[in-house]
Amino acid sequence: MAEQVLMTALSPTMEEGTIVAWNKKEGSTVSAGEVLCEVETDKATMDYESTQEGTLLKVIRGDGSTARVGEVIAILGEKGEDIAGLVAEATVPEAVAPEPPAPTSSSAASPSGSSAPETLTRASPLARKMAVDRGIDIAQVPGTGPAGRVVKRDVERLGEQSARQPVAAAKSPGEDITIAVAGARAVIARRLSESKYSAPHYYLKSSVRMESVLEARRQLNGELPEKVGFNAFLVKFVAEALKRHPGINASWQGDHILQFGSIDIGLAVDRGKGLITPIVRNCGNRGVVDIDRELRALIAKAGEGKLQPSDYTGATFTITNLGSFGVEEFTAIINPPGSAILAVGAIAKTVVVDDTDNVEVAQVMKMTLSC
Repeated sequence: MAEQVLMTALSPTMEEGTIVAWNKKEGSTVSAGEVLCEVETDKATMDYESTQEGTLLKVIRGDGSTARVGEVIAILGEKGEDIAGLVAEATVPEAVAPEPPAPTSSSAASPSGSSAPETLTRASPLARKMAVDRGIDIAQVPGTGPAGRVVKRDVERLGEQSARQPVAAAKSPGEDITIAVAGARAVIARRLSESKYSAPHYYLKSSVRMESVLEARRQLNGELPEKVGFNAFLVKFVAEALKRHPGINASWQGDHILQFGSIDIGLAVDRGKGLITPIVRNCGNRGVVDIDRELRALIAKAGEGKLQPSDYTGATFTITNLGSFGVEEFTAIINPPGSAILAVGAIAKTVVVDDTDNVEVAQVMKMTLSC
């Protein structure tokens, strides 16, 4: 019996997903566990595996289409089944939005006098919206979707190519520009707003001399074939602090406090289209080199959009480091379900007074703990 295939939540915070590409075509046989399509969630691009078997009778949402969790994206059943009723139930305004009307014969007449309507550009609704938002002429975008249809990735690719070209002068200097907010950026904005307002923050600030840390890192890297990053040291130091103060490695649950048994530290990473926090698990029982090795692998996966939900959900504590951008001091918003986040600034030469009142220049880093 034919059944509707629904968009499912492929990440804990996913509310909608964009179908990047269908791996199966209409009429293809599908087995349970096979990948039906690739879906871009708020965090990464993931495989959508079928939980049913049968024949893909109808694709409701094509490449580049967006569907909310629970909406119908396809019909799966046996060949020859009547699925008209199921298709009618799958109301998808975006998928059936009419193409722009073709010009009339009088306005499109050829020099010979015969009507020659211009060819319309085939594009998904999402691709059209993205093109409008980015000021791109959809007719100039080469399509790589079915039958040459322009899909989301085509608009993104053209946008990336344009970004590498010299910027042309604006047609109307001073004109306002509207930038659409969707996907990961929209989810991040909503979740951090909820965190800020549902859990009033207070801040603890400290300035720390870093000479001994820099020297320890220099000595360690002199013994290793691959240099250990500074963030690995930060993660290890935080893990040791949480072992001494387990009350911070906890989460407010409304009517109780959940104190975590494992120290799982997330590091905020900017992917260019939104933040994500890959997590190093069980940091309390791991060394700096081991932590660095996993951090490198996670950051590489984040850059490729290949992180799985288990890679970035459930951090018991989070670190965000803007030191490499020259930022000396800042505050951060707590990343749920944790109860605190550490904002780390740049290490800078600073005049300090030591315990014997001697004035000297030291390497100082400012840290702010949002609690």
